[in-house]
Formats: sequence, structure tokens, C-alpha cells
Amino acid sequence: MVLTAHGSADPRSAATTHAVAETIRRLRPGLDVLPAFCEQSTPNLVDVLREIGDRAVVTPLLLADAYHARSDIPAMIDASGVRALQAEVLGEDDQLIAVLRRRIAEAGVAAQDSDVGVIVTAVGSSRAQANARTSTVASAVAVDTRWIGVTSAFATGPKPSLPSAVHRLRRLGADRVVIAPWFLAHGKITDRVADFAVSQGIPMAAPLGAHRLVAETVLDRFDAALALSAAA
Repeated sequence: MVLTAHGSADPRSAATTHAVAETIRRLRPGLDVLPAFCEQSTPNLVDVLREIGDRAVVTPLLLADAYHARSDIPAMIDASGVRALQAEVLGEDDQLIAVLRRRIAEAGVAAQDSDVGVIVTAVGSSRAQANARTSTVASAVAVDTRWIGVTSAFATGPKPSLPSAVHRLRRLGADRVVIAPWFLAHGKITDRVADFAVSQGIPMAAPLGAHRLVAETVLDRFDAALALSAAA
């Protein structure tokens, strides 16, 4: 498995990728798990693929089916000259929704709190379909809760913005608002979200991180890619 993340100048992002890789190794001893990155962090995906050859299954550590998964990674596989498989992105998997609920609970919000509004905040994409899929996370995380409202907002790019999401929840009557980042790791964008949260006196939950269920979702995508290849 070549566990492939976007890469970031922020070392916390790469640290999370390596932590997810270590969790996968614990869950499946004997599986060779090699972290790789599209840009900024090392090792670069092209270099890793050239080193290990055609046995690679490039498994994106990405939530959205957007530019990096559809363009960057396929182009880098082509550039490597290696006949590697590419697995699907993690997407809006139920296991990841469960992790997001746990992060919200860790921020002090219970499912039965009826005075709370939750903002699920994600990075925006130039691909409308990816944004639409990301927006479904808000309704999924609200299931079986008494929260007064759950809405989505994008930290970059498309609307709704964070300020408009806060305004909407306040109009619905939310006495408390919490921001729940639909991100795998901390980085520059989540820092901007955190700065906004502080300026508004709003608590912010932690990113999904290297939770066991994140690693299990990665393994599900890896296994599905192998099964599809075997059936072809």
C-alpha cells in the first residue's frame, strides 16, 4: 500500500499520515505500508512508485473525490512509469462519520443537547460534485441527535462561508455553536478556521486524525481496489 496524501508545508499533516500508516500496520501485520505525498512533503509519490514498481496500490488519504484524486495522483502514476492500481478516496464513509461524532463529543457536545448548532467545515473544491458530496456529511452526523441545527460551510472557495453558517444557526435559535472540521489533519487551513472560532468564541473540535476507524476505512479502499483488479 502506498498511502498517498496531498502534502503540506505544515509538519502536522505529514505526521498524521505517518500515524495513520502505523495504525494500518498494527491492524494488518505483514502489509507493507509506505507513506507518499503529492507535493511539499517527502517522499514524493513518483519516487516511491519508481522504487517499489508494479506491485503498488496507491491508496489516497483524501476525503474528497476532487482534483488531487482525479488529476494529480493519476498524472503522477503515469509519470512514474509504473503500472500501479489506484484505490478510491475515503469519501463520506459511515466509519468516518462515527469519528466526526466522537470529535464533536470531545468538544463538549452531547447528542441530546438541544441548544447546539454544529457547523461541519470542509475545504472547498472547484468540482461542484465533490462539494455536494461533502455537504451530505452535515445531515449524516446529525442523525439521532437533538441538535437545533447542523449545517456545512467551506473554509475555502464555495459558499456557504463560516460567518454565514454561524448566522444561520443563530437565527435558528442555537445558544451554542461548535465547529466540526471535516479534515484529516491540522494545517494552515484549519488554523484559519481555529482563528475564526476564537474570534467568535466558538469551540472547535479536532480533525479526524489517525483514529482506528480512519485506518480501517483506508484498508477497505485498498481491499476494494485489489478485488476489482482480480475481477477484471
